[in-house]
Amino acid sequence: MLKINQIEYYLPKNHIQNKDLLKLNPGWDLEFLTKKTGVLNRFYTGKDETALDIANKACEAFFEKNESVKSKIDGLIFCTQSNDYIMPPNSSLLHGMLNLSEQVLAFDFNLACSGYIYGLALANGLIETKVATNILMINADTYSKYINDSDRSSKLLFGDAAAVTHLHRSYDGKGLIDIICATSGVNYRKFIIPAGGMRKPKSNETKIISKDKSGNVRNQEQIHMDGLGIFSFVNTKVPKQVMEILKRNQFKIEDIDLFVFHQASKLALESLTKILKIDPDKVFINIDKVGNTVSASIPIALKDAQQEKKIKNGDKVLCAGFGVGLSWGTCIFQF
Repeated sequence: MLKINQIEYYLPKNHIQNKDLLKLNPGWDLEFLTKKTGVLNRFYTGKDETALDIANKACEAFFEKNESVKSKIDGLIFCTQSNDYIMPPNSSLLHGMLNLSEQVLAFDFNLACSGYIYGLALANGLIETKVATNILMINADTYSKYINDSDRSSKLLFGDAAAVTHLHRSYDGKGLIDIICATSGVNYRKFIIPAGGMRKPKSNETKIISKDKSGNVRNQEQIHMDGLGIFSFVNTKVPKQVMEILKRNQFKIEDIDLFVFHQASKLALESLTKILKIDPDKVFINIDKVGNTVSASIPIALKDAQQEKKIKNGDKVLCAGFGVGLSWGTCIFQF
């Protein structure tokens, strides 16, 4: 059984408030947009700062508190869509920066807002098969670099961040109870960066700015998000999966002590709470403080919930992530 031992995270130094974005876009109805997103603050990496850099800082913070764990690490998983290079993977670079043993397996996987749940599934498999015993899972992205300053659908939402989670086998009967992951690949265009990969390399044409029918401004090398399409996907798929995992473990909504959803937007969180008929006091929300931090969203929320004493020993916590792919995943832990 997989257990979350400890989580640390790092937020970049550039603190961006809504008033800063209004200076860039004075015509935005900020009050209306803020009601939908729920984001008041977000953090951006510097021009020359990458997901690898902030991941390294998150790991340094972790090892400052857990120096003895470093020699025990035998697995390093890095979830990002903001790699430093096409090759090698960020996991190899971070392995070197942390000066870990050569006996450590290290790999990246490319996933966004469902990445934490998928990563837990991967780590659980490695631990159950005894391929690894102590795993560092990194979730780090710099979406700010993929967003046009005048794109209303994305600019208010996303922030940069890195989280590190230490995972190992549970010896006290507490930990991962169950996990489900799912994919709807036919809907991949609902959240996409059209250019920059091998299918459509960057060119002068892909840098041309255009405006869609909703007034969102971007080029083909930047994020294209179908906000309404994603909202519909979340409302349709996520509640069904939540109910499925509860049913197959003979739990009811009332049996879960805390729900930690991916911090997609205030609108999405309120909608899931309403559809699933959850007591709002049992839904943890911190999107106002850090924004939508992609795959780092859930571990940051878990860490904040623990610090705010919203998670007690023995509590059952349900986590669900959803986004690019389209992909979604749900798990239940006993802490």
